[in-house]
Amino acid sequence: MKQKPNRLGIDLGGTKIEGVLLDSTGDIKRRERLPTPQEDYPGILDAISTLIDTLTNDKQLPVGIGTPGSISPLLPVMRNSNSTCLNGKYLRNDLEQHLGRAVRLANDADCFALSEASDGAGLDSPVVFGVILGTGVGGGIVVDGKLVQGPSGISGEWGHNPMPEMTDLNRGRECFCGRLDCIETWISGPGLAKTYATYSRKTLSALEISALDASGEATAGQVLDEYFEQLAAALAGVINILDPDTIVLGGGVSNIEKLYEEVPLKLGKYVFSDHVGTRIKKAQHGDSSGVRGAAWLWP
Repeated sequence: MKQKPNRLGIDLGGTKIEGVLLDSTGDIKRRERLPTPQEDYPGILDAISTLIDTLTNDKQLPVGIGTPGSISPLLPVMRNSNSTCLNGKYLRNDLEQHLGRAVRLANDADCFALSEASDGAGLDSPVVFGVILGTGVGGGIVVDGKLVQGPSGISGEWGHNPMPEMTDLNRGRECFCGRLDCIETWISGPGLAKTYATYSRKTLSALEISALDASGEATAGQVLDEYFEQLAAALAGVINILDPDTIVLGGGVSNIEKLYEEVPLKLGKYVFSDHVGTRIKKAQHGDSSGVRGAAWLWP
């Protein structure tokens, strides 16, 4: 029997570029990281090339790359990336020329969802919605093991729908996409931090706020309760449309363990059903899910 080939994956992030080489079973053989050259497009191409050269000597091995933003269906250029130097660039074509190997690109949240659906928290779930709750808010959809991208190439981009559940406090949050009060501006890590700062005038991370809540601080408890309500309302919109078997959460905010107790209890207020069967689960592969999913872009 012919052995399955290794897989090569790159996660192009705003602060770091991570690469992995997976063996035929999906286990990580090698992992390397480099800082992302800030707003330096040629530097990013060079950094990816350097990273791949440290991972493998196989010049024929194709590479999957997870990116912020996505490729436009009108022209094969990047759009919607918060790493703005990528927008308008022919990233896939430029990488294939730069690397001398075949390249597949997908949104980083799509890669996260594919990883968790393939052999993670969404394994054996026919429909998986993967969610990144980090610096931004992203989503990806996998049905029967296959990534869904849609004719506009934006499947799963729930983070740029309007936030459905807000207090009157501090409405009108600007999003990098140009709209106001996107889901991302409220339930991302910076969104949670901003809500806490509005009440306390202190800027803390999501996990620091969670720790204060555990210690009994009333403000942290109030802010997290509002956050869980907002997250439940936002996820319910996805459930009402997609009705996924499993929603897998990743990103820094997903490490707040109380979230997995509170959010499922609140979903029933917003889901149009007498029963919510969707499971809310924490990512099995943690920070490695995005880069692993990029490698899974190749069969």
